[in-house]
Amino acid sequence: MYAIVEIAGQQFKVAKDQKVFVHRLQEKEGSKVSFDKVLLLDDGTEVKVGAPTIDGVSVNAKVINHLKGDKVIVFKKKRRKGYRVKNGHRQYLSEIQISNISSSGSKSVKQVEDKPELKAKPKSKAKPVLKAKPKKASKQKPQKQDLSSMSVSDLKVLAKEKEIIGISKMKKADLIKALS
Repeated sequence: MYAIVEIAGQQFKVAKDQKVFVHRLQEKEGSKVSFDKVLLLDDGTEVKVGAPTIDGVSVNAKVINHLKGDKVIVFKKKRRKGYRVKNGHRQYLSEIQISNISSSGSKSVKQVEDKPELKAKPKSKAKPVLKAKPKKASKQKPQKQDLSSMSVSDLKVLAKEKEIIGISKMKKADLIKALS
């Protein structure tokens, strides 16, 4: 059994007897805390998803201790400008141990699907807009002046009609040469 819970603005996947480092909590060491913002609950047989949270489910934990995290060095530099700033910090953390995940009468995925106001609205049945197909060029060979005034996309269409291979890598001059 596991749950995804929001603790101090971050989401964590937690299970029973798991230790987690979270942002510093206001509770004292040894005190018990409860988190009600459970976003997902998996009990092994059924997965319950909240919209946005699941009602009636809470995660209980015990604050083990407060500590500081590893040192993080922030170094900023702009080359050729003589600008260098070295800064750093150590994040304040709380270590908690999950004691249990309790659920009582929670919303399941099936219940959310049964409610019409929570279902997605069906898309309108508008007819798709058809794009105009490019006009096929005449079977006669176009003159060189016509080819140089045409765009690259038009030249590629002509090259496809003549079944010329490798047109995607060709430039305009190469397309004109191949079509001539």
